[in-house]
Amino acid sequence: MSLTKNESVDGTTLTIQIKGKFDFNLVQSFRQAYAQMSEETVKVIIDLRETDYMDSSALGMLLNMKKTIDSQVQTIEISNCQPQLRKILQISRFDKKFDIT
Repeated sequence: MSLTKNESVDGTTLTIQIKGKFDFNLVQSFRQAYAQMSEETVKVIIDLRETDYMDSSALGMLLNMKKTIDSQVQTIEISNCQPQLRKILQISRFDKKFDIT
């Protein structure tokens, strides 16, 4: 379980990639990943390509992030979801709050 963050060269896109489990153990590092965002950032991507598990605390972290940065960015995208994670997000109606690709 790990978290990495990358900014695009022009500073407009922040990508946070979760590997393994997206759960309560990532609360601090997830919050820190977006806490000191560049002022140029207009898009945040949560890349779940290598995420194999998420629980309710992960959903809470996503909602807290949205509440915190929604006024600063234009788009928050959850990308590369495994089918089981996409189902969790759809059941929780996150497809109404986030762009899920």
